[in-house]
Amino acid sequence: MAGPATVLYVVMLVIPVGLAFYLSLTDWDGFSADPAFVGAANYASLLDDPELRRAALVTLLVAAAGTAGLNLLGLGFALLVNGASRANTFFRIVLFYPHVLSALVVGFLWSAILGTTGAVNNLVTTWGGEVLPFLSDPAWATVTMIAVLVWAGFGVNVVLYLAGLQAVPHSLIEAAKIDGATRRQVFRNVTLPALGPSVTINIVLSLVTLLKTYDLVVSLTAGGPAGQTQTVAYLILWNSFHDARLGFGSAQSVILMLVTAALAFVVTRLRRRGEMAVHQ
Repeated sequence: MAGPATVLYVVMLVIPVGLAFYLSLTDWDGFSADPAFVGAANYASLLDDPELRRAALVTLLVAAAGTAGLNLLGLGFALLVNGASRANTFFRIVLFYPHVLSALVVGFLWSAILGTTGAVNNLVTTWGGEVLPFLSDPAWATVTMIAVLVWAGFGVNVVLYLAGLQAVPHSLIEAAKIDGATRRQVFRNVTLPALGPSVTINIVLSLVTLLKTYDLVVSLTAGGPAGQTQTVAYLILWNSFHDARLGFGSAQSVILMLVTAALAFVVTRLRRRGEMAVHQ
């Protein structure tokens, strides 16, 4: 049984990653049949690329703030809709629904709502107010992009936290209540420690997803204003296909892959150390 899985792993992951690394050592433009080997030149160029530095800062901000928002909202709403009832089932569907939509559709939807001539600004100007720069000011656009990402994605976190809450032993909660613990104390001392694996999974998945944010940037801000909301993934595809610099874009993708793997590893290790400290 391991044979087919191994073949699939090699074909779908090992070979593409190896090909990306090879292309990162060339100056391939995506069209030439024989790309020239340039060694580490593409990686050296990354150090002097101001666009990449700016995109890296935006990506880290999106990943940090987005991960916090996704998990806080996910856990909060999971606690609210936990339990078996028709109302909770309905609200779970409603909370998860934005994730079903394509990120491109979500971006176009919120662009129509928050754009300069969008529904919100039309309403504001009708009431005599000034246009709000949701997507035209760099700071506002970044915050708006993070908020839309959180809105579109936290339903997945709700589902994962609900699964974790179902695994919390009810006997421990009842015992804590009998001992006089308040709801806050029960959550802090019983529920939250038991949710450790769910917290780790949610943080890692949120972090990995947000670090490769691309499609929502395309439809919501197109990297603007003036490139201030470009993420690394957006910049990779722009350099690769718009500027026909597949070699340089591949070098960027290799670095992004390594950074993503390193951050996921660090988060997982930190969580395991925390769990070991609690058990000791």
